[in-house]
Amino acid sequence: MEYTGERVIPEYMSPKNGMLREHIARYLFASKYCFGQILDLGCGVGYGTEILLDSDDENKIEHITGVDIDLDSIQYAKDMYGYLKSTFQVGDARETSCIQMLKKYDHIICYEMIEHLREDTQVIENISKMLKPQGKLFISTPFGQGKGKPCSSPYHVHQYLESEFRELLESFFNIDMYYQRDETIEKPVAGKKYYLMIAVCEHKG
Repeated sequence: MEYTGERVIPEYMSPKNGMLREHIARYLFASKYCFGQILDLGCGVGYGTEILLDSDDENKIEHITGVDIDLDSIQYAKDMYGYLKSTFQVGDARETSCIQMLKKYDHIICYEMIEHLREDTQVIENISKMLKPQGKLFISTPFGQGKGKPCSSPYHVHQYLESEFRELLESFFNIDMYYQRDETIEKPVAGKKYYLMIAVCEHKG
């Protein structure tokens, strides 16, 4: 599989690589909450499954389903991270058929995917239908200049202002926002510069 620098492929990267360490930190953050049936939407090559299962000391995770639109990434995930408690499949989060293809989950992880898609509202609506009533969604995206504004990554459709990201999610969920800088994920500290935001979302009501 070709490493372009956009998708994280741990086997092709130095353990000291900053982007790799940031991505690992996000999965470790989610692992503190995860149990039952987990969906990793936009799972890439599937390395997050290994992190979640390795962190599950109390054996609370029943199964993890990894879904990505890229066939090569899914095949790589099956070859590298195909554990007893994990499966990987091709799927498009923008399509309503994704809801029928999958099922309902206790927790959904959607890291660094939404900024790649123009149909962001449809994706969040689909996710809301796949998340169980008491479940949690963990979703991250970089801070940006705003929708419709140029961004530095050629792979991103846009990068959100925090107000835009909140508006997108609050149509469907109550949210609790965290910020990330390097491997630190925390509530925002005044005067500190952050690069990514992570929303922990729950159904309203």
